[in-house]
Amino acid sequence: MSGDTSAASSRFPKSRRLLKHADFQRVYQNGRRQFTGNMTVFFLRRKGEQVGPRVGFTVGKVLGGAVERNRIKRRMREAVRLSGTACNEAVDVVFNPRKSVLDLRFADVVAEVARGLRLAAQRARLPEQK
Repeated sequence: MSGDTSAASSRFPKSRRLLKHADFQRVYQNGRRQFTGNMTVFFLRRKGEQVGPRVGFTVGKVLGGAVERNRIKRRMREAVRLSGTACNEAVDVVFNPRKSVLDLRFADVVAEVARGLRLAAQRARLPEQK
């Protein structure tokens, strides 16, 4: 390792990730969802002082083997990192991509992730309709 701090500073920090199973369950059970063309976005407004979204990914085995699933997650993680300014709300977001994300151009993945983050931020501000 050469100690390159620029690579470390451009990573996707743990503070912006959903890491615990309980956090994912809370988003699924209490949150709302929005469908985009190639993914489903689950989101839940977060109470607390931390600003900005926390993001998680669920990629099921139905989408392929471990290599394909990990590639989808890497592409999605990088797309979230690049479109981080699309959402500044305190919201937890879980992306559930479809297999078509593997074949999309990366620019399209970034655009769709940014759109999903914007929709989550907008809809999380609105009162829940029952």
